[in-house]
Amino acid sequence: KELYVTCSAGISLYPQDGPDVDTLLKNADAAMYRAKEHGRSNFQFYTSEMNERVNERLALENALRRALERQELALHYQQKVSLKTGAIVGAEALVRWLHPEWGLVRPARFIPLAEETGLILRIGEWVLREACRQARAWLGAGLQPGVVSVNLSVRQFKQEGLIRTVSRILEETGLDPAQLEIELTESMVMGNVDAAIAVLQGLKQLGVALSVDDFGTGYSSLSYLKDLPIDALKIDRSFVRDIGGGDEADEGVLAQAIISLGHALHLKVVAEGVETDAQMRFLRRHGCDEVQGFYYGEPVAPMAHAKLLESAKRKARR
Repeated sequence: KELYVTCSAGISLYPQDGPDVDTLLKNADAAMYRAKEHGRSNFQFYTSEMNERVNERLALENALRRALERQELALHYQQKVSLKTGAIVGAEALVRWLHPEWGLVRPARFIPLAEETGLILRIGEWVLREACRQARAWLGAGLQPGVVSVNLSVRQFKQEGLIRTVSRILEETGLDPAQLEIELTESMVMGNVDAAIAVLQGLKQLGVALSVDDFGTGYSSLSYLKDLPIDALKIDRSFVRDIGGGDEADEGVLAQAIISLGHALHLKVVAEGVETDAQMRFLRRHGCDEVQGFYYGEPVAPMAHAKLLESAKRKARR
């Protein structure tokens, strides 16, 4: 067999990058990680900025490990609205980290680190349990939260025992499985289609709904799509952003295509990232089922979302 080997190299120089072997090796290691970040198969010389980044990453990782124990994580909920009725039909649960010193840490900053370190498994399980607990609490208060959606990470999806974990959490919280939706990205599903179908079928047997998030941005095989036991497709916000962009010939053409495809496969279609009245009207005109985005409201804390549900309940009585 013929093997091709590539190399990522980090270089530190004596004496400017360190007075001893240990320091030089540590700094060369930091430079090597920068080389990997730059696409591998290249070399990088050490700079003091790299050490700062390594120390910052280490501090972030240590703080993230303690975040769950210290109850610094919280869920915010972004409402999903039916374009046919205008009613709130569900919400997507989104994790937030409120650090006592740093304030609100953006998910884009800590989720990739959680994935890389494996902490995403603990965080993901907490998110799933908390979303189910909160939905059950809203129901107990006489509110109608609809279907609460939770995003699965790649590591969670590949983890053995995922179906048992979801089943256990539903049992512990007492939530009807029909009121939970699990969102997966198309790249997760398409990585190993046969294995993915087996997991999806196991989740479907529990009674939960399944949706494919960010649809159209990955490498979906349409021949497999019809075999996936899913309930919904979510149009990625990048396709929604094209609507109202000024070029009428191309306006929303990909969003229209996904809506048509979804309905042909008897799937619900949800558009995310809706920010303008023009986008909402376009999607409603072309038969999109549900939408979410800043046009209807940003993700809010549980108490604020409960007020939205209470207001919707009062309107329904009129």
